[in-house]
Amino acid sequence: METLDFKRLAIQAGDIILDLGCGEGRHAIAAQAYFPDATVIGIDLNANDLATARARSRDFFGEQTQPYFVQGDIYRLPIPDKHIDHIICSEVLEHLHDYPRALQEMKRMLKTGGSLNISVPRAWPEKICWWLSREYHEVEGGHVRIFRAQHLRNAICQQRFRFKGRHWAHALHSPYWWLRCARWNQGEQNRIAALYHRLLVWDLLKRPRITRYLEQLLNPVLGKSVVMYFDKQDAQ
Repeated sequence: METLDFKRLAIQAGDIILDLGCGEGRHAIAAQAYFPDATVIGIDLNANDLATARARSRDFFGEQTQPYFVQGDIYRLPIPDKHIDHIICSEVLEHLHDYPRALQEMKRMLKTGGSLNISVPRAWPEKICWWLSREYHEVEGGHVRIFRAQHLRNAICQQRFRFKGRHWAHALHSPYWWLRCARWNQGEQNRIAALYHRLLVWDLLKRPRITRYLEQLLNPVLGKSVVMYFDKQDAQ
């Protein structure tokens, strides 16, 4: 499931792509598939997620070039200054208590002119989830804040990034999370949410035109994630 639109990334052969908070590897694997001549690095703090990412990568690429998956702390990364061409940070900042510090670290690592590509949960669908279930965001490693897109955009631009554009994603996923949150304690026993999840998996695997068109139509209104694209400007 890709949240970012990789067509917006001007990636060249030999570029280094860093997926911060890569989780189980969905964007790192997609980036390597789209740009086989790039070097892709996925970094996450969770060792179990990284093990899953490595296994999925082996299954997907076989003997071909694969992403590198490394355990690391987003606040303290052993990467030289101005070393990275493109940074992906998808659905991560809402988990961080000190997200401005993470933005500063991204700025440090990114080359001048490099791209910063960020997604976070959209404010109003996220507020409904919080209202329906405390457990949704109070679990270990859960969401610690709800971002207003304009506020986050301003915070990033204050770090001398230039805003290039935005879009919304995953409109069909918002109702699923509302259903889950409404009966959070039922977990997998929530039959309505389970049926809806089967629909989402079918859509992900088959990608029929009707659901692709429906999601594209609904994303500006119902999209669960907001995705924003920036590039790093020269220091004055």
